[in-house]
Amino acid sequence: MQTEKMNKLSTRKYELLLAMVISARATSFIFSKMILEDISPFNLLAIRFLISFCLLVLIFYKEMLKITKKTLISGLIIGFMFFITMSLEMLALEQADSSLVSLLENCAIIFVPMFEVMFFKKFPNKMTVFSTSIAMVGVVLLAMQQGNLSGGFTFGLLAGIAYALAIIVTDRLSHESESTLSVGIIQVGTMGIMSFIATLLFEQPQLPKNGTHWLMLAILIVVCTGFGFTLQPVAQRHVTAQRAGLFCAISPAIAALLGVVVLHEKLGIFGGIGLILILTSIVLPYINVFQNKR
Repeated sequence: MQTEKMNKLSTRKYELLLAMVISARATSFIFSKMILEDISPFNLLAIRFLISFCLLVLIFYKEMLKITKKTLISGLIIGFMFFITMSLEMLALEQADSSLVSLLENCAIIFVPMFEVMFFKKFPNKMTVFSTSIAMVGVVLLAMQQGNLSGGFTFGLLAGIAYALAIIVTDRLSHESESTLSVGIIQVGTMGIMSFIATLLFEQPQLPKNGTHWLMLAILIVVCTGFGFTLQPVAQRHVTAQRAGLFCAISPAIAALLGVVVLHEKLGIFGGIGLILILTSIVLPYINVFQNKR
């Protein structure tokens, strides 16, 4: 009995950690949106992830000395997948509101079961089909709010697809690794190196020009990357997939709220209804799961 209580307490701690991690990463949309006024997308990603990687290596150097070949390969693959996701996210943020980009990217939670059917023949239940349909209606309403399917909307939707693929790859590889922390650190380093190469190929390297943007960049480096990206695999190892999926609904809600309050973005009637439908579609499949555990 005592052991069971300790296990529940431990699980709740990791659930709290996961909620904090996702909340931290949700703030990255608004900070990135504002810094993009000063520097280009790949340049921003390169600075953010390379500095964060160096700090993480300094802090966890003992852990890094124990890296195995399997852990290294897992981190490189996951890092590549998230580099694609973040690149599309930055391109979307250049052309669309941060709240819209966050909503579209977190449609990944809906895309995941669709891809699992395609790749692994894992067919969804009726609730998943129902929630996916609701999400698609929400996406259409968001598209109507934007007026077309080009630019930021398209890149945001592609970011959602890339994020879904990254989630599936991470799920498969993280459980095979001896150290999820090391995987997370290598992932960050891979994203930084690939972003730097992309900067040299397509952009002109530069640094932020004012103190405000440096402060926002520091938050991106320490909170959103060092804390968010690195510790999410650690938290998810101790949290069920159902609960992890529910916590992902936190991200678009926080990003939308910050976008409206800080950047004075407007969702509009269609956008507001789309927001509600997408959040409902994400939460709905897990309600029965939680009720059954009571």
